[in-house]
Amino acid sequence: MGALIVDGKGEILLVRSYKWGRKYIVPGGHIELGERSEAAIKREVKEEVGLEVEPVKLLLVQEAIYPADYIKHEHYIFLDYLCRAHESKVELDGDEIQEHIWMLPKDALQLDLEIFTRNLVQAYMKLGPENIN
Repeated sequence: MGALIVDGKGEILLVRSYKWGRKYIVPGGHIELGERSEAAIKREVKEEVGLEVEPVKLLLVQEAIYPADYIKHEHYIFLDYLCRAHESKVELDGDEIQEHIWMLPKDALQLDLEIFTRNLVQAYMKLGPENIN
């Protein structure tokens, strides 16, 4: 699962991880046994980037079968949530995430985004401001 995190200025948080070939991705991770997806996304974001977020909506479901950029040969179903940040001060975990950047979604498309992240940013941009809250 992934979190497309939007701050009060309309910028999104992108991070880099060695696990995804140093391409830009969104924070996220796995759902623990017995955990609801909304609780999992909040927990994963807090663990990876130190932010308190509120899931707004499930934005995109994607299937990744042996993703080319990922360090492992695995099969994933991504539940990608649009999330609101309560703050924008990022504290990286120092393990899975090595860098971060806040930027406008249209500018993010110029970066070296991992393909599932690119799909997520494009889906967000299609929403329109009236459908985000």
